[in-house]
Amino acid sequence: MVSVGVDIVEVERIRRAIERFGPQFLDKIFTPAEIAYCRGKAREAESFAVRFAAKEAFAKALKVGKASVWKEVEVTRSESPRPTLTLKGSALALAGSRRIDVSMSHIPTYAVAVVLVED
Repeated sequence: MVSVGVDIVEVERIRRAIERFGPQFLDKIFTPAEIAYCRGKAREAESFAVRFAAKEAFAKALKVGKASVWKEVEVTRSESPRPTLTLKGSALALAGSRRIDVSMSHIPTYAVAVVLVED
């Protein structure tokens, strides 16, 4: 069985949340490694927004509440340019041994992510 989740995020919405709530927002949604990766990027808000979209897409693919997996789903980069999702805690338990794939893209106005979960 295959399950798909997709999410699109307005980059400006994430930029405003970062400006308004700062570390409180970032620490609630992103892992320390994600924050370190995105901070200082030329298009920082896009980097955060696309990771936000990936987390939402993961939750949709597994049909779970997104707040339960915010920090348990981490967008990581290996030696290849393709991002991967690293899972821990309840997100890992929900995924089990299923194969998880993610595709992400962003432009200055929008960020989108698709997550495929395959048995």
